[in-house]
Amino acid sequence: MWVSDFIDFIRSNLDVAAVATYQHLYLSFGSVLLGMLIAVPLGIWLSDKERLAEKVLAVTGTIQTVPGLAFLGLFLPLLGLGVVPSMTVLFLYSLLPILTNTYTGIRGVNPAVVEAGIGMGMSPRQLLFMVKLPLAFPVIIAGIRIASVYIVSWATLAAFVGGGGLGDPILTGIMTADINFILMGAIPAALLALAAGWILGMVERLATPRGLRG
Repeated sequence: MWVSDFIDFIRSNLDVAAVATYQHLYLSFGSVLLGMLIAVPLGIWLSDKERLAEKVLAVTGTIQTVPGLAFLGLFLPLLGLGVVPSMTVLFLYSLLPILTNTYTGIRGVNPAVVEAGIGMGMSPRQLLFMVKLPLAFPVIIAGIRIASVYIVSWATLAAFVGGGGLGDPILTGIMTADINFILMGAIPAALLALAAGWILGMVERLATPRGLRG
């Protein structure tokens, strides 16, 4: 049967699959981590700068509309082939959902709660870390979840510029017309995207107060 042949194929190429999966995880979650380190503080900073926020969100939104392969091509003359251009593009793609949700989450905190904190004598720093961020956390996590699912999927494009990952066996399978290679990359990539969405979805649900859970 075809399934047993595919299992035998995976067993004989287990080292290739393992390396590709490791590279894919590194590319994906390294990019999302970089996106978090930039987008979360930026979203917090922009939360009381509405006009500037609109411009920044418009720029990140425009980045999101550029096709992945075209974006990778734009960076090749500057960064060459390999991991660096791949992670740069994936990092830029991760910004919009994380930045948007951080900004929206902070802005969406009930003003009455903020006023109550001010009335208790809280400093702006205390308000941020003790009131705004905890209340906005589920929304921020939702943005990170969306970015993670997108990036795990888009990371397969890294193979086109020598960035490695699960796109490598997919590309090999396309070039050799071998469905086994294609599935060796496509199935783990899909499972990783589903796993990222499920795990971060659980974190988002746990961070949401019981009364607000759907």
